[in-house]
Amino acid sequence: MILLSETEKGGSGEIAIDVENKLLMKAAKQRKESADIFEKEGRTDLAAKENLQLEVISRYLPKQLSEEEITTEIKAIIAQVGAKGPQDMGKVMAVASKALAGKADGKLISETVKKLLAS
Repeated sequence: MILLSETEKGGSGEIAIDVENKLLMKAAKQRKESADIFEKEGRTDLAAKENLQLEVISRYLPKQLSEEEITTEIKAIIAQVGAKGPQDMGKVMAVASKALAGKADGKLISETVKKLLAS
């Protein structure tokens, strides 16, 4: 997947680390979702294969932030951009997505921003 991305469109053979992290996070998310589906369907053999691949991919990802760390980072971003409420979610998400890229799942970032802006 990374090799394909490096060589597509006549690329120079190298991609930025943030692009690489996004690709790895996408692959990890796909493996996790597949494993969950296989487990629900009773296909533990296929779930085990997906979990093994997830474990290997996870070794190359940056350390993921805890929910507390994400909340702290997002509070700082909210203060930085001067967000006042839910109407400022776009401004906060633009900064948070870049700042936390590769360190946290986008869905978790979005949920945390919504929660903090609603309070």
